Amino acid sequence: MASSKVIDGTSIAKSIRAAVGQKIRLYQAKYPHFQPQLVIVQAGDRPDSSVYVRMKAKAAEEVGIKFRHVNLPESATVDEIVSVVKRLNDDREISGILVQLPLGPHVDPDGVRTVTEAISPEKDVDGFHAYNIGHLTSRASSPLFVPCTPAGVIRLIEHTGVPIAGAEAVVLGRSDIVGNPVTALLRNRDATVTQCHSRTKRLEEIVKRADILVVAIGCAEFVRGSWIKPGAVVIDVGINSVPDASKKSGQRLVGDVNYSEAIANASYITPVPGGVGPMTVALLMENVMTSAIRLFEEALHRTVKPLKLNILDKVPSDIEIAMAQTPKPITQLAQQIGLLPDEVESYGKYKAKIELSVLNRLAHRRDGKYVVISGITPTPLGEGKSTTTIGLAQALGAHLGRPAFACVRQPSQGPTFGIKGGAAGGGYSQVIPMDEFNLHLTGDIHAVTAANNLLAAALDARMFHEATQSDKALYSRLVPSNKGKRAFAPLMLKRLQKLGINGIKPSDLTPEEINWFARLDVDPETITWNRVLDTNDRFLRRVTLGRNPTEQGHEREAGFDIAVASECMAVLALTTDVLDMRERLGKMVVATSKQGEPITADDLGVGGALAVLMKDTVKPNLMQTLEGTPVFVHAGPFANIAHGNSSILADKVALKLAGTEPGESPDRIGYVLTEGGFGADMGMEKFCDIKCRVSGLKPDAVVIVATTRALKMHGGGPEVTPGKPLADTYTKEDLVILKEGCKNLQRHVQNSRKFGLKVIVGINKFTSDTPAELELVRQEALAAGADAAVVSNHWAEGGAGARALAEAVVATCEKESTFKFLYDLDLSIEEKINTICKEIYHAAGIELSELARKQVDTYTRQGYGNLPICMAKTQYSFSHDPSLKNAPSGFTVPIRAVRLSAGAGFLYPILGDMQTMPGLGTRPGFWEVDLDPETGRVVGLF
Repeated sequence: MASSKVIDGTSIAKSIRAAVGQKIRLYQAKYPHFQPQLVIVQAGDRPDSSVYVRMKAKAAEEVGIKFRHVNLPESATVDEIVSVVKRLNDDREISGILVQLPLGPHVDPDGVRTVTEAISPEKDVDGFHAYNIGHLTSRASSPLFVPCTPAGVIRLIEHTGVPIAGAEAVVLGRSDIVGNPVTALLRNRDATVTQCHSRTKRLEEIVKRADILVVAIGCAEFVRGSWIKPGAVVIDVGINSVPDASKKSGQRLVGDVNYSEAIANASYITPVPGGVGPMTVALLMENVMTSAIRLFEEALHRTVKPLKLNILDKVPSDIEIAMAQTPKPITQLAQQIGLLPDEVESYGKYKAKIELSVLNRLAHRRDGKYVVISGITPTPLGEGKSTTTIGLAQALGAHLGRPAFACVRQPSQGPTFGIKGGAAGGGYSQVIPMDEFNLHLTGDIHAVTAANNLLAAALDARMFHEATQSDKALYSRLVPSNKGKRAFAPLMLKRLQKLGINGIKPSDLTPEEINWFARLDVDPETITWNRVLDTNDRFLRRVTLGRNPTEQGHEREAGFDIAVASECMAVLALTTDVLDMRERLGKMVVATSKQGEPITADDLGVGGALAVLMKDTVKPNLMQTLEGTPVFVHAGPFANIAHGNSSILADKVALKLAGTEPGESPDRIGYVLTEGGFGADMGMEKFCDIKCRVSGLKPDAVVIVATTRALKMHGGGPEVTPGKPLADTYTKEDLVILKEGCKNLQRHVQNSRKFGLKVIVGINKFTSDTPAELELVRQEALAAGADAAVVSNHWAEGGAGARALAEAVVATCEKESTFKFLYDLDLSIEEKINTICKEIYHAAGIELSELARKQVDTYTRQGYGNLPICMAKTQYSFSHDPSLKNAPSGFTVPIRAVRLSAGAGFLYPILGDMQTMPGLGTRPGFWEVDLDPETGRVVGLF
């Protein structure tokens, strides 16, 4: 008896808990946002279950594990409990889930199994899921978690120092909670195991052979001391209540082994209580910590599994390539980039909207690297800026293994069915499914169209009603009496506040105040709000409204813009959240009153309705490249008649997903490639001076896409016309013309430097380019001050063809950003326009038309003089004149008109003959578009 040692489970458990707490604190010192969390789901409030829950809660608090108790009614059904468990599975902040048993009396064993197996194996810290039990029993695999009590049994045996390997072990009991897992654990440690149960014969004889005895049968003091082999290790898992008059409660706890007898023979023995029990809770804490670290590190090392490309020497058509690739399910991609299921709203199999809640969840992360993709002044055929954006994203993500996101605009159906075609990229660098990308996507442009036209309808209707009713009749209809009472609509209070009429009832307004309130008194000559349509339709550029007799002769001249030129689209692209969008939509100015006051959407009472129509548009759309890397497609403002960039929200979401946790290695940082429309004089300048002012984001670099074709055109080559064959100049080597045209590239590089940006020139290789031509462009780019200049063949080779460009981007972005704006907002409107024209276009100056001068004066008087400038001009020249190629200078820029986008937050001067509604050419692209009669697939898009 003197040689028998008591295994102090309480002391060992305490040391385990201390080690868990220490490891959590060390991990948090490195990663401040690391926080293990345990959730226990309990149905009902059985006293014994509640005691266990409180015990686990106390242990969790002691070691630094956040604890949450989900207490459901005892009547909760299996389906209701499973629904709760599934939500907890999806919550990445939760490390472990435990369902406290028993459930309600109506839940049978099958129901219990359904509930426990609803827990994700990776959060099954109790270790009872079939996945974990199955792996536990196999020598070829390891479970994610070992059940806590069996793990405690093994830990206690190991603590004695008695070898398990080669020992003869006997396990009494065959429950799934203790007996079976302990048997598997001992067997896996090379013990020779005999498992006994209630029907085992010659039980005493078998027990007497045991070097290690584990008893878990729930029968008080069943095993007698005489059964114990001298020197055996005895682990008593049982806990039973027996009568004891000496105790205040009238009962005492004993195990399944007669302790007072067994201690005489055992070399080591666990007491009851104070043996296995404390170990169960301690190892639960250890499992939660292990789970938290595993899940946290998985999130840190999130990887996108690329799709393999089948590269052909002869590159097929864009749509043939796109249709030949099978995209991964969008939910799978979302999981790979670190999104939670609740943050993903699927639109079919291959596209989804992303909830903005992800920005709050990842707010602590350091943003990824931010790179704007721009270009030289293009030909009408385009120079592959979108293709480069996608190819570079594929190279970074699929070939360099860096988190990489492309952020592009949603294409308008105008150019898709017109001359330019879609905007999904091309060759082996595309967004897929290409047809869904280029057509309706998730309906954002349709929502913008509906909102824009509702506002237009509201404006004309209000003008009509004001013109055909007295003040009293107008007021009575605007503020109708309901059961003898009038009440202002919420938006009307905003209108009253604007008029300086506060704290007054509808019945108390004076006749003069009624006039002020009810009459917007629109000056028709000042209306700037057009209707829109997402189609190139030249015959809608100028129309007459109100021709029907019901409008009583209230006609006016108006026009249509293309949908993506709507201020509603600009608002979407520049908004920072739903509430910000609501405010911006309400602030949109549609006209000026005859008294010179701006008239807004909120004045018309329609601001809230516009926000309702557009509420889902704020969620960025997630798609993928041909190689399965992520692409955000969001907003679609044109760059020649709007600010030409995808949304701030898409960029912000991407930057967080590409970002790093505090403490994470800098070499894990990802890249966000956001495309600015047309040349750097347009999309990039507006990106810097408008988008970055609103977002507060600082770009790290710009990639300027150049082609020999465009540079030759600028060097004096023949005109490039869609639908006509290219002249020999463009398909044969001509270094003289090419060198002259490089002046255009040089100016774009130098302009980019004015924003403090690091510059990488990506030379988009065409099949007819010669090595000498490509090297000439590269050398000219470096001479102009580019940080790097790289030839890229992503159109023909996918991401592999852009690998060198991707490596140049990574290397260049190692340096800190020195980004700055081109002009100060405090300058006058005219000075800001002049600055852009002189610094970016190299003009001699500007000339304001009489109308433009009047508009500038009006906007300044109304308080809009401090807004940034969004130039609406041709994309085919640095100047206002598309015929002035290469790098012209010394010209005067005519400002035909200046429009206000008060909601979007900029003024846009219209240069020369710039049209806000494109037209269709003689041979539009829609001639090729059709459905394949056999497969139903779209054909002919490009």
